[in-house]
Amino acid sequence: MIQSLKDQNILVTRPAHQADKLCDLIKQQGGRAVRFPTLEIVGLKNARIKQQFEALKQRHWLIFISTNAVNFALAVNNGKIDTFKVCSIAAVGKATEKALITAGLSVDLIPESNFNTEGLLATKAMRQVNGQSCLIVRGVGGRETLANNLRERGATVDYMEVYSREIPVVNQSNVEEMLKNRKLDAITITSGDALKNLVTMIRVELAGDLFAVPLIVISNRIKQLAEQSGFKTIAVTDNPSDTAIIKTVVQMSMNKLKTN
Repeated sequence: MIQSLKDQNILVTRPAHQADKLCDLIKQQGGRAVRFPTLEIVGLKNARIKQQFEALKQRHWLIFISTNAVNFALAVNNGKIDTFKVCSIAAVGKATEKALITAGLSVDLIPESNFNTEGLLATKAMRQVNGQSCLIVRGVGGRETLANNLRERGATVDYMEVYSREIPVVNQSNVEEMLKNRKLDAITITSGDALKNLVTMIRVELAGDLFAVPLIVISNRIKQLAEQSGFKTIAVTDNPSDTAIIKTVVQMSMNKLKTN
């Protein structure tokens, strides 16, 4: 097998518990995966979440934003899935759908093509929500696009926030040394928060070195954030999956070789 990333160092910023697959794909291509989680996902448990579980029969739609939303919602509910079966379930993307199916739940709706918030909003079911009640399962904070659009279409929308996003406590000295010596060949980013945290975690005097490293992101929205931060070379994947990420990393590497 041709190892397209031979001897290249690829920074993986996924949360520690979600980085294994992407790191393995990088190694399969001959590259070195440099683990540097810039996001930590912390589960939440509070009385409001419990009350929301007890009131699910009043909802028409339960919408899961991510695999983390699925996993932490189940954790709060002691892994029980019967509670979730009282209303229709929607997933923003294929990975979220897979997590729900693995948990034993039926998924009634996913986007037809664009596996993101905009893709879900474009479905027929989400265009016809007037008078319906929707509960969005997500982390604390985040985009308001889905809720705002559903409300404009006549739905009642609330959030069940089952986790928070934190900046992890990690030793960044190795990554900073690699930046100074120009030893990083690419950086992968899978969320806006991960990008913001990366910039925060690296010393400001190394910002120029950081922004010079080619960046692979999973959406045009994150690309815009990266451009605003100062990154010079940015590629967007076809979809958020790890296979799409590694494909884009390889393409960027090959393009770099052609221009050198």
